[in-house]
Amino acid sequence: MLLKGERSFIVRDMGGFVIRINMPGWLKPRPSDHGHGALAMVVESFLDPGRLIAMHEHRNDEIISWVPDGVMRHDDRMTGRFATDSGHLLVMNAGRGFWHSEETFPSDPPLRMLQIIVRPKAVDLEPRIQHGPISPAPPNSWRHLVGPEGGPAPFFVRNAVDFFDIRLEPGVRVELPNKPGRDLYFYVFSGSVVIDGQAFGEAEQGLLLQDRRLTVEARSPSVMVAFLLDVKAPVTRQGTVGDHRKIPPAAVARLLRRWVQWRRVWRKFIERSV
Repeated sequence: MLLKGERSFIVRDMGGFVIRINMPGWLKPRPSDHGHGALAMVVESFLDPGRLIAMHEHRNDEIISWVPDGVMRHDDRMTGRFATDSGHLLVMNAGRGFWHSEETFPSDPPLRMLQIIVRPKAVDLEPRIQHGPISPAPPNSWRHLVGPEGGPAPFFVRNAVDFFDIRLEPGVRVELPNKPGRDLYFYVFSGSVVIDGQAFGEAEQGLLLQDRRLTVEARSPSVMVAFLLDVKAPVTRQGTVGDHRKIPPAAVARLLRRWVQWRRVWRKFIERSV
């Protein structure tokens, strides 16, 4: 069964810095965890030109920074300053801890990106920063960017997670990533697609709790990301972001989702009555 999640209602606006937090585990009918296996959350971040996020610490999170457009300017106490854009990828393996900041210059365009939080297999691993160029994205082909340490992907996280992206032209159909024994999670960054008879628009997501093969068809120019997850792999839940103590428990998430659904139904009723 393919589970669909609409645009997340969890939004924080910090003045020129807005984040929309997507919880893969909350797509399940009766979630027991906000994450799904090692994938803790997918955060869509918006940063205005000239905005600085001051130096702050991360611990026990593996953080993939994927920037399809714009420029995210990074500084840290291990490697110094560099920029991440559509031609580069950043993976921060926080381990026992590191400090970094992010910013945009006033001359930069508005930034919209994803920061993907992966749970490592163990706590207090050696911190590491991976940053480098990525091959140009061929149209209508999945690009394998991140995988488990020691695998074929150019960047790694320290758990059983594979990360892919794709740029689709209208009318094109391709198969989604698949691997025996892995669940699939995907996120539509832009555009509109159809998967397994369901329509998915910008900022909508899906979770497949089996290794069944699926095909995606683009209705418009679309950009997507996808993850293959081994939910049997050991995970830790001590990340400063991925398992923050303020994340509401699953029971609260179920009530919030029902309230959002009720509000949507009520709004449609009012619109039809006017």
